[in-house]
Amino acid sequence: MTLTDTAAPTRHRTGRWIDDWHPEDEEFWDKTGAKVAKRNLVWSIFAEHLGFSVWLIWSVSSAMLLAQGFEFTPQQLFFLVAIPNLVGSLIRVPYTLAVPKFGGRNWTMISAGLLLIPTLSFAFFVTRPETPYWVFCVIAATAGFGGGNFASSMANINFFYPSRLKGAALGLNAAGGNLGVAIIQFWLPVIVGGAGIFGLVKASEGGIHLERAALVYAALAVIAVLAAYFRMDNLSNAKSPVKEQLAVLRNKQTWVMSFLYIGTFGSFIGYSAAMPLLIKLNFWRQPVPDVVGIGINFAFFAFLGALVGSMARPLGGHLADRFGGARVTLVSFGGMALGTIGVLWTLSLLETFPPPPEGEQLAAIKADPSSFVYPDVLQRAVDANADVFPLFLGMFLVIFLFSGIGNGSTYKMIPAIFRTDAERASEPGTPEREEALLAGTKKASAAVGIIGAVGAIGGFLIPITFGSPWVTDPLAATKTAFLVFLGFYVICAGVTYAVYLRKPHPAKAHLSYAGVGI
Repeated sequence: MTLTDTAAPTRHRTGRWIDDWHPEDEEFWDKTGAKVAKRNLVWSIFAEHLGFSVWLIWSVSSAMLLAQGFEFTPQQLFFLVAIPNLVGSLIRVPYTLAVPKFGGRNWTMISAGLLLIPTLSFAFFVTRPETPYWVFCVIAATAGFGGGNFASSMANINFFYPSRLKGAALGLNAAGGNLGVAIIQFWLPVIVGGAGIFGLVKASEGGIHLERAALVYAALAVIAVLAAYFRMDNLSNAKSPVKEQLAVLRNKQTWVMSFLYIGTFGSFIGYSAAMPLLIKLNFWRQPVPDVVGIGINFAFFAFLGALVGSMARPLGGHLADRFGGARVTLVSFGGMALGTIGVLWTLSLLETFPPPPEGEQLAAIKADPSSFVYPDVLQRAVDANADVFPLFLGMFLVIFLFSGIGNGSTYKMIPAIFRTDAERASEPGTPEREEALLAGTKKASAAVGIIGAVGAIGGFLIPITFGSPWVTDPLAATKTAFLVFLGFYVICAGVTYAVYLRKPHPAKAHLSYAGVGI
């Protein structure tokens, strides 16, 4: 098939490889490409969605481990939440490189199958309270496999769509994945027998059974493997040697965008992971499972942040397609900074809880839960903080909203940057231009993995900062963390303006990205 012979069917070969793919050709796209791309996008979203759910399964389950008989400190729980994010960020690079090597459809099958490791191991050990802490650290690390799915999925879908639709397509793909965070935080408490859905669902009398959620997602992972096998495709023109892909490491724009992505996606995934524990530590008290808790139950509201951020991501891609990714990204950092100031204000209104019972006092409560009465000082502090919670939640959701918008806009910027470089290096309407655009797409897909990997490190740093071992008071640690994040967002806004929006000196105008729609 040639570029002009677009009426002919797209040629496939064994293993569902497509040998002719020209999404920039409008006639080819209308007659052939759009339908195939949409089918691959749908199942890519499904597999990535499961990956995100498994990746963040610890964000909710860690807050429920105590109810299942485990005794871990807040610092240990925050570390369990952070470990999957670290692993998920590190493996995004090899996951991205795997798409050109094995094919997008083939790698989707492999990556979905790998989700059986964290789900089945979680289901086995979570029913055994005698399991040592380090075992859970290892299991939490394998949950990071789900984080790698994002990079390979985004790199794959980037090849399927034309430049004019990449922002929307990548935004939908990412949003479908990001929604996996909200879904796991919404349904896990219900599946395992806890209270949820704003309190409409009450806790089961049979107690918490965390293994149920893991088994459900193990079954869904098998479905994802089969769906990729029967419904997805590999693209021959996505083939690219590893050396060529890693060449994007020498491009300074890769590192600038990586830095900005820490601020957008790193914030989204880090806050999503930490939010359940933040609510539990600052608004809820329950010394043992058999005592009725008081305050704000994290299971009722923790999913809202991830939901808002996920739904905002395609909006960010759409706005970036219309107004330019850099402008939208700058606005998103401004919104995140304002939201952080709002959160800090609400935190200043909170009262510090007295230390939870330990040692003999805790043992006595466990021995006779029915006789326990909450101290008046704790009851007053819990009630006062509950009054502030709507303000805290509202300000936090503002941060999630703009982080989601920033996620969509930054991912629009990545292919736009490499497309601009390709256009500057070739003449319109020439074979060289088509080759340059294809090379630019390959570079952008490789950059997606690098940038996604670096950005996801924010998902590790945020929970670690909230659980700082050098700050014994959880409320003080929370305030300190948000002050650090506020300063970072201001820096990110400055970098966005300086690199992509500020008008350059006339002598260097040809090197600038300002005004080219990025």
